[in-house]
Amino acid sequence: MSKNVGALDRGIRLILGLAVLSLVFIGPKTPWGWLGLVPLLTAGVSFCPLYTLLGIKTCKV
Repeated sequence: MSKNVGALDRGIRLILGLAVLSLVFIGPKTPWGWLGLVPLLTAGVSFCPLYTLLGIKTCKV
């Protein structure tokens, strides 16, 4: 499992994940907000399985 998510991409995923996850606790309080864990997890491990399938790599070698 090699890294395929770059620094800028990780930052965007982190912010987006936190924003979506906040929907569980603030706002409409919908369980769909738990989907925010996916971008948080992929940002934490710097690996995105979808990027592997599409052949995308945003990190520097």
